[in-house]
Amino acid sequence: MIPVIALVGRPNVGKSTLFNRLTHSRDALVANHAGLTRDRKYGEAEVDGRRFMVIDTGGISGEEEGIDSAMAGQSLLAIQEADVVLFILDARAGLTAADEMIARHLRVENKKTYLVANKIDGVDPDLALAPFYELGLGEIFPTTATHGRGVKSMMSEVVEQLPPPEEEVPPPTIEGIKIAVVGRPNVGKSTLVNRMLGEDRVVVYDQPGTTRDSVYIHYERLEKPYTLIDTAGVRRRKNVSESVEKFSIVKTLQAIDDAHVAILVMDASEGVVDQDLHLMGSVLDAGRGLVVALNKWDGLEDGHKQYVRRELERRLRFVDFAKIHFISALHGTGVGHLYESVEGAYRSATDKFSTNFLTRILQDAVREHQPPMINGRRIKLRYAHPGGHNPPIIVIHGNQTAAVPNHYARYLEKTFRQVLDLEGTPVRIEFKSSENPFADRKKPKNQGGRGKKAYGKPQGKPQGKDQGGRGKNGKSGRRS
Repeated sequence: MIPVIALVGRPNVGKSTLFNRLTHSRDALVANHAGLTRDRKYGEAEVDGRRFMVIDTGGISGEEEGIDSAMAGQSLLAIQEADVVLFILDARAGLTAADEMIARHLRVENKKTYLVANKIDGVDPDLALAPFYELGLGEIFPTTATHGRGVKSMMSEVVEQLPPPEEEVPPPTIEGIKIAVVGRPNVGKSTLVNRMLGEDRVVVYDQPGTTRDSVYIHYERLEKPYTLIDTAGVRRRKNVSESVEKFSIVKTLQAIDDAHVAILVMDASEGVVDQDLHLMGSVLDAGRGLVVALNKWDGLEDGHKQYVRRELERRLRFVDFAKIHFISALHGTGVGHLYESVEGAYRSATDKFSTNFLTRILQDAVREHQPPMINGRRIKLRYAHPGGHNPPIIVIHGNQTAAVPNHYARYLEKTFRQVLDLEGTPVRIEFKSSENPFADRKKPKNQGGRGKKAYGKPQGKPQGKDQGGRGKNGKSGRRS
């Protein structure tokens, strides 16, 4: 098994900065704001040829109430599953009561612990480190995670104390289907993630904006690999004021682009709102598969359920290819069926089709309903071939394809979707016009400068008549 290193400490001491430094990434959200990290975030790192997992955790202050207690619980779980703990301290703030509380817990857990005095730049190291020796947890490493000062030398000593690997484990190459769970704040995304995983993996609290960062979770279900992405809720732009929330929205949009299929969670008690439609548009613009989940369905009355169904049929016609599920993430009702739709959308988005098959579908569609006339000429669509996957892209070649109207393009898209049996994924149709090989050839010009060459009788006097209009025999051409 690959060794695990957990980063723990008080809020805003630099744990996420050190996590990004070790993993050579920007996965963890970093800002000058206490309590930014709330869930466990995993990343893979390598130092001196040794691979290990790094866990970024939320801060522990010892005075947690409400959502902070759930954050502290995630940090304690990370300590339990770690082989080595890096206890991050703030060299500028000095030793605090919360640091002493965390140290007592680490001694009880009997974990191999290293003290890391972060933010050492600009202070005297001897004076800054002196108070931390009271914790009695061994050597202290002075670092500045922001600039990387002291990080490499510290990690070289830490990896030497890691348990020897039982066998060389190759880095994972298959992550399976990536599923992004997206939606507005407080619709039950994190509850659904925990239900799909079967454990309390992410923080759940009855408060909008609980999740602030995108959390990637790798797991297996029925011997199939999956990657589940819990994302922050996306509100309307006019309601977003904090910079932290703006970064959270960016991470959510990046997660949608990185996923194969997106599960859009909606609050059934509120029905379909405009922000849900905007999020659907973001998923379709990214070309990702879409599954719609109406959460909190079991708590509705029959009359309201019928109203919601009518609204779904009326307002979601533009995504009629997406499967709709009525679920309860809290009780697990209907959650298992989400995997069937997710796998169907992924299969449709990654299927491969031959050029011959796509061309036959195009020819049948054109024979059934011909393209319109443009400037007196019929648009000709000759053949089609695949242009990409996730989403499926079908490239159609012909003449005057730039003038294909939108309604005919939608007709072709619907035809390809029905014949290919595609579900849960958008289909993109691209048109390309055949080039005219004679388009650049210049037309010949005569000596008189006319655009067309003169054919027929030569210019000048008419044949067979003189200037007086007489024929060859000198007689006039008129009858007497």
